Amino acid sequence: MAAQLSGIWLNTPAVTLAGNLLHCRRSPSATLSAVHTSTSSPTIQIVGGKNLGWNGLQSSKLGSTLDIDIEEFDWIELDADLYHWTKALRPVQWYPGHIAKTEKELKDQLKLMDVVIEVRDARIPMSTSHPQMDSWLGNRKRIIVLNREDMISTADRNAWASYYARQGTKVVFSNGQLGMGTMKLNRLAKALAGGVNIKRKAKGLLPRPVRAGIIGYPNVGKSSLINRLLKRRMCPAAPRPGVTRELKWVRFGKDLELLDSPGIIPMRINDQSAAIKLAICDDIGERSYDVTEVAAILVQMLARLPAVGNIALRDRYKIETDGRVGRIFIQKLALQLFNGDTHQAAFRVLSDFRKGKFGWVALERPPR
Repeated sequence: MAAQLSGIWLNTPAVTLAGNLLHCRRSPSATLSAVHTSTSSPTIQIVGGKNLGWNGLQSSKLGSTLDIDIEEFDWIELDADLYHWTKALRPVQWYPGHIAKTEKELKDQLKLMDVVIEVRDARIPMSTSHPQMDSWLGNRKRIIVLNREDMISTADRNAWASYYARQGTKVVFSNGQLGMGTMKLNRLAKALAGGVNIKRKAKGLLPRPVRAGIIGYPNVGKSSLINRLLKRRMCPAAPRPGVTRELKWVRFGKDLELLDSPGIIPMRINDQSAAIKLAICDDIGERSYDVTEVAAILVQMLARLPAVGNIALRDRYKIETDGRVGRIFIQKLALQLFNGDTHQAAFRVLSDFRKGKFGWVALERPPR
């Protein structure tokens, strides 16, 4: 049984990723030489019986994970597959004009901060870490906040907590919408910067509020976190990236000042696997990516995650699938529910994931 699918023409035999996984672990720049573009009416001939990836290529042994324990699941292999799936896609890039100005102003304000609170999305902590953050902060004290802890499992939370504990990094799990974790964050920020007023007193100066800057990627929940800390709406917040567009200092009681900043993101996203995760989690502007392509990759990721798997996809959408080629799944869903509109079908899958319809699961685990 075969199906026709618009995309990239494969004019060489399918190549398995399984044999290349060790190479992928050492060198993430490994590529598949079997993929070529054609100048005429490109299609894919997909034949059943193979563990197919994004473009009909054989994938790694992650094709069936329903019987794999979540603790034994190999996230390195999933990352290797995700890297290869993104190679055939149009690069995802998003850099609104206000971010360049914000970045310059933020670097100036960092000199005034006693402690920096970096907010990340708990579903993708590594992908929502700015590659230049360490160089910007230098020796400045930092707290990492993994926001949206309600959107990940207890196992995910424990894995990240252990990872940061081993690193000696201060981490707080929070839910900016409900305010969970905010009081702990308040106490920790004051404790880390407590030495500031001790030094001022030694110099004969009056004490001043601790200055804490809240920074991070777009739409990770920075403003919501501040509003919960203050217990009133002082900063504009909405469930989409790019709402906050200027730096704003707000006072929290007599001994803490918070800086709310717009989301910052690299001018060029070199890690396209991370870019796809940002798109899936709605942490990047929708105009920067193809919704159908992103949803198709999400299907393939969910099919491989032991906490979700093919059964959950089948039960929700009543579509038989092996999760091997996400684009075919989106096409089937479009025909079944949306009169063939793949954009609407793709948006439904992304929306369902963001609303926890497959359960709350992270898309990343700590590196080993």
